[in-house]
Amino acid sequence: MDDLLLSCGRDARPLSLITEAGLPAWLAAQPAALAAWVRANAFAAEKHRVLALPAESGDVAGALVGLGPLREPSELTLWHAAGLTDRLPPGEYRLETSLNATAATHFALGWLTGAYRLQRYRSAPTQRRAALVAPPGTDLEYVRAANNACALARDLINTPANDLGPAELAAAAATLARTTGGDYREIAGAELAAGGFGLIAAVGAGSPRAPRLVDVRWSGGHGPRLTLIGKGVCFDSGGLDIKPSAGMLLMKKDMGGAACALALASLLVTLKAPVQLRLLLPCVENSVDGLAYRPGDVIRSRKGLTVEIGNTDAEGRLILADALAEADAEKPDLLIDLATLTGAARVALGPELPAAYSTDESLLAELRRVGETEADPIWPMPLWAGYDEELVSKVADLGNVSGTAFAGSIIAALFLKRFVTATPTWLHVDLYGWNSKERPGRPVAAEAQCVRALYRLIRTRFG
Repeated sequence: MDDLLLSCGRDARPLSLITEAGLPAWLAAQPAALAAWVRANAFAAEKHRVLALPAESGDVAGALVGLGPLREPSELTLWHAAGLTDRLPPGEYRLETSLNATAATHFALGWLTGAYRLQRYRSAPTQRRAALVAPPGTDLEYVRAANNACALARDLINTPANDLGPAELAAAAATLARTTGGDYREIAGAELAAGGFGLIAAVGAGSPRAPRLVDVRWSGGHGPRLTLIGKGVCFDSGGLDIKPSAGMLLMKKDMGGAACALALASLLVTLKAPVQLRLLLPCVENSVDGLAYRPGDVIRSRKGLTVEIGNTDAEGRLILADALAEADAEKPDLLIDLATLTGAARVALGPELPAAYSTDESLLAELRRVGETEADPIWPMPLWAGYDEELVSKVADLGNVSGTAFAGSIIAALFLKRFVTATPTWLHVDLYGWNSKERPGRPVAAEAQCVRALYRLIRTRFG
């Protein structure tokens, strides 16, 4: 999509960003005929409203974009620009409105983000779309890296499970490692149980597509040690506790945590963040055959803790537990896991607000702040110790589900916390990874949540 963001363009049409409050002053400064055209089209600078301006030749002379109730254009986020590539007449545009560097970067990134399309399954080529000359002050290196990283995550989440199983998800990580100088290895199939990763092996046992644990390292010199983990359930049938048909419709996206972790790793290594980065992706398909794990099974984890299976549809926390134990053994300075983990988080916060849990309250506050700045929101949630007793098992060290219908996201986070005992700072993000409603630049499809916010958090903390 680099052809939609240009470094220069001499004949580009002017594009003006107008707030509702700023519209009267803007109209007063225009020729009478142009002001009359704007009024005749009832343009009131509403958010996402676009109005093409006519030239004497009958061509498009430029366009106006409404910013709604913002006080000034420099308060915009990338979502004010999303969708403009399709809603403007085709051609090249340049911003007539001055923006500070932050807003210019947001606008350029929003322009590309809203242009995303999954092309793999389309037989007809995409029609010609509007291109933007990058506004002065735009951090083009960041814009292109962030757009490419988030597009990678969206491509993976959008890909149906028949084309994306554990091996294909691992191959995406291998490609990133190969192109960025990472050291790639994986443990697959029977080697998982032999290596102590009993939970990953059990969850993937019911599928002919072998489970695996991807492990990629980038040295990054002598910087802080950062480990990322992503839940990679490439399709979740629920296992023997099988989901109803409606519950399976979006289960191709149950590897959204792995996709977003992979995207975050891509962004960090592309922009040379000064960290020693490790990426762990447990990749499985939770399916059903004679080898599938069962309710009531007791399985030994990488940590050594035994887990009684109360429900085979609570599989994400199991594969994360083994990966967390592996990461925790090295005591990284910061350990982050990302997962499409619980419906309870969506009941509490909806699809647009990922839930965040951490052993560091200051980290959560900082994450919420940068999330708001990046228009990539995340909401802090409590690791309420009072619910820890819900994980009690009569036959094992703990159970994978509770007997209550309440606080499901918190209890899942408390389960994961049992496997992080040495690492000083741990962050768990329970995300959705999907746009559930149609909005400009955000079709009903995959969304790369938390990638930009976590990148900013890491750069703020580690440089």
